Parts: sequence; structure tokens; C-alpha cells
Amino acid sequence: MNALYIGRFQPFHYGHLQVIKYVAKTYDEIIIGIGSSQYHGSSENPFSAEERKTMIEQSLGAEGIKNFRVVLISDIHNPPKWVDHVLTIVSDFDVVLSNNDFTKELFSEKGYLVKETPFFKRTHYSGVEIRRRMNQDEDWGSLVPKSVVKIIDGIHGVQRVKKAKKN
Repeated sequence: MNALYIGRFQPFHYGHLQVIKYVAKTYDEIIIGIGSSQYHGSSENPFSAEERKTMIEQSLGAEGIKNFRVVLISDIHNPPKWVDHVLTIVSDFDVVLSNNDFTKELFSEKGYLVKETPFFKRTHYSGVEIRRRMNQDEDWGSLVPKSVVKIIDGIHGVQRVKKAKKN
């Protein structure tokens, strides 16, 4: 049985990692869909799809998690057709894992089984909180896996987040 887990992963953090560790034992394969994949360089979406994919692959690799694959899912800004768009990219899943009400509604309307995942320290492990901390020169590195810190440092990601915030 395969599960589809969609998120923006801006950036990939310990909350995401804990969800994947939690569900990896239950499903044969976790298909990780990077949503809004065409967006990068903004305050809401500072990291590119390839950077996010690398964050995920390196973080899961460091944990020894192998039963996953990553797919890129762009936004089409047409909610009634969005699930059909996703299905053109990936269709070999049995369940959708999401806590996003809109995602749950759209997939449920198309007849898909949708399950919520547990939250892990939601107030801390949040892309919004991590980007806020980056902007405020506060500790953000403790909220993401070490490989993500290396990637963000290597691409000058904090400076990118700060620059995007100004624009």
C-alpha cells in the first residue's frame, strides 16, 4: 500500500521528518509530493523544488529511510482540476496523508481515502516559524535536520529569506 504525502517543505523540518518516520512503517512506499514546486525566491517559498528535494532525500537518507520517492507538483490555481493534475504526475497511491483541510476536501471529493497525520510540536516545527526565525536572526537550525542546515548554509538560504522578506 502506497501513501501520498504533499507539502511545500519550505524548508523540510523535524515535523515533516517525524511524520515520515511515523508512516514509513505502515506503507510500502511514501510518495512525497513537493507542492508549489514552480515557486522559489519569495518570502513564502524561498527554496527551489530541487533544493527542497535534496533536503528531503538527504534527511531521509541520514535516517536510513528508503521506502520513499519525491515528485514535483506545481500549482495550477484551479482547485476543481488540481487532483486531476496531481494524478497526471503520480497515481500509484492508495491513501493521501494530509492535515490541510483544502487538500483533504479535494481528494475526498474524488473518492480517495485521506488520513490525517499526527502533529509534532506544531508551533515550533513549522516553515512559517523557521523562516520567521531566519529573518530575526534567531535559532532556526535546531528545528531542521543537520543536512538541511548544511544545504541552507551552502546556498546562503538565510540571506535569501531575508532578501525575499524585504521585497
